[in-house]
Amino acid sequence: MRRPVSPKRRLFLAENPSVMWFLVCLALFTLGVTVLAEGFGLALLSTSMVKVLGMTLCLCLIAVAMDVVWGYCGILSLGHFAFFGLGGYAIGMWLMYARTEGIIIGSLANAAIPPTRTEIDNAIATQIFGVVGSNELPLIWGFAHSLTLQLLLVVLVPGLLALIFGWLAFRSRVTGVYLSILTQAMTLALSLYLFQNDTGLRGNNGLSGLQNIPGLDHLPQSTLSMWFFWASALALGLGYLLFAWLVSGKFGSVIRAIRDNEARVRFLGYDVESYKLMIFTLTAIVSGLAGALYYPQAGIINPAEIAPIASIYLAVWVAIGGRGRLYGAVIGAAAVSLASSWFTGGGAPNIDLGVYTIRWTDWWLVLLGLGFVAVTLFFPRGIGGLFDYLVRKP
Repeated sequence: MRRPVSPKRRLFLAENPSVMWFLVCLALFTLGVTVLAEGFGLALLSTSMVKVLGMTLCLCLIAVAMDVVWGYCGILSLGHFAFFGLGGYAIGMWLMYARTEGIIIGSLANAAIPPTRTEIDNAIATQIFGVVGSNELPLIWGFAHSLTLQLLLVVLVPGLLALIFGWLAFRSRVTGVYLSILTQAMTLALSLYLFQNDTGLRGNNGLSGLQNIPGLDHLPQSTLSMWFFWASALALGLGYLLFAWLVSGKFGSVIRAIRDNEARVRFLGYDVESYKLMIFTLTAIVSGLAGALYYPQAGIINPAEIAPIASIYLAVWVAIGGRGRLYGAVIGAAAVSLASSWFTGGGAPNIDLGVYTIRWTDWWLVLLGLGFVAVTLFFPRGIGGLFDYLVRKP
């Protein structure tokens, strides 16, 4: 007796054409920027613009992570930008230490007596922390000399913080607005802590000069900016593919059910807390990786980047783009980020009304708030929801 032949399972991308379309659009965008860029192409795009586009891709990646934890799992986290900033601090420590070490060794190279390693370390500590009145290297900089270890911390620090915080919160079954307040409190506490000079991260001064990559001083910024742009595009593509695969199967069905009716999912026998903890931790790690790519392009990071308002902006991006749609999160983050750069960077001309002059640097946040209200009232599914309407329209 012949056994029934099971139908062949189609490839993931074949079953999810929207993912394929997104990856194709991302590849074409990357190719277009490469052709137009100053470093490798026709020099129609400036290096500063390439950096803005690269940073925008990093913001799109954390928006996708936010969409998974909020739009799919129903956890409105107001602390994911803290994980983003921690990833930036982790890679920034190596960038600043290695660059300072190179400068110190170069300046002491012609000394009559070769400096000892202790003298070099003391000079590095004084150079980095003299601005906060210290000449000692803090304990948390113990791995700053190693790129490998700092890259490991990019993953471990946000991941462990999310794991510990999530375990405590989810075990206590804190949900809804109370959980959002807790995540916001965590972010505020971390931000206020980093503002202190004795934290070992230079307080309000933050870490600067991150755009100067140690060992690549001979390369112009136009070339480095393209390298980081390519890395950001690759990270966004891989992150999008990972989360799209994660939410498309049984796991995705469970977390959406948790979002819609957590009590019923728990009654059916699922370990709700484990699912939520996994999503919260995984998205925190991806946020840290996005931050590690963002801040070398920005060139500086300080505690203000981790303030709660940044995480609120992140939620606004996802809401405008359309939560529960990964491409919606990308659209929202890209649109708002580029618009912010244009309005606050002097791109938008001021409007003289005679008795009053509208300066967009002052009115941008008002415009963003009005846009958020308009999308909420007239397009509750966000900008991404318009695609659903166009597809279903006869």
